[in-house]
Amino acid sequence: MTATNEVENYPGFDEVISGFELMDKMQSHALKMGAVLIDDIITDVDFSKSPLVLMGDNGDEYHVDAVIIATGAKARWLEIESEAKYKGRGISACATCDGFFFKNKEVAVIGGGSKALEEAMHLANICSKVNLIHRRDEFRGEKVLQEKVMQNPKITIHYDSVVDEFLGQENPTKLNAIRLKNVKNGSLNEIKVDGAFVAIGSTPNTSVFKGHIELDENGFIKTEGKRTLTNVKGVFSAGDVQDPIYCQAIVAAGSGCMSALDVQEYLMHLK
Repeated sequence: MTATNEVENYPGFDEVISGFELMDKMQSHALKMGAVLIDDIITDVDFSKSPLVLMGDNGDEYHVDAVIIATGAKARWLEIESEAKYKGRGISACATCDGFFFKNKEVAVIGGGSKALEEAMHLANICSKVNLIHRRDEFRGEKVLQEKVMQNPKITIHYDSVVDEFLGQENPTKLNAIRLKNVKNGSLNEIKVDGAFVAIGSTPNTSVFKGHIELDENGFIKTEGKRTLTNVKGVFSAGDVQDPIYCQAIVAAGSGCMSALDVQEYLMHLK
């Protein structure tokens, strides 16, 4: 969130606010309500003990009765040099967050799973044209989504293609085209776009918890039904680290509230 240049869809803010400023306001609010902020990075945990133990990068140990894991997830990127140059300047990883900025403009979506197909459909309702770029000759996403994408006249599909380079202007730095490479014959093709959305999934920040709590096949924390309990007593989880579907700040905030209520109930019974 702190790396998001502009947030336009968070309730209560009728003017565009930067992700950093929104996070700063949330932190200030939490401190005002009595929260204690500790500047440290957790490098290891021991959930086999009671109290639970967390080890910090600065050498401190934290012994607690309950833990809420809210370490989030980070978008997967193509990791090519030109991508970094235009991040936040035409390139995004969230069509729901940033699609509105490209209303009536031409954009591209990179990916072939259900997430990419959903983003393409979402953008087709906003943009004048959507170029869907996939490195294979068929999609991996849900069949019903594939049918909708193929039937949408505003979506042009580029099969067997990868991004060779993102192109743009200087002063100000802004994306305006993508050079595609055909993976079968090596041919190059340039398409004009105002924006590009990388939709190849996300990676949850759970490496420190592997072997300590139950994770799904993609590394997301598994919780109990609609609640925030994990398989370890006293350990709870909230936000994108346990939600591979919605990936929205307001959903994560609501999940945090649920987790706090679950912890409150747990501590009451613990006493």
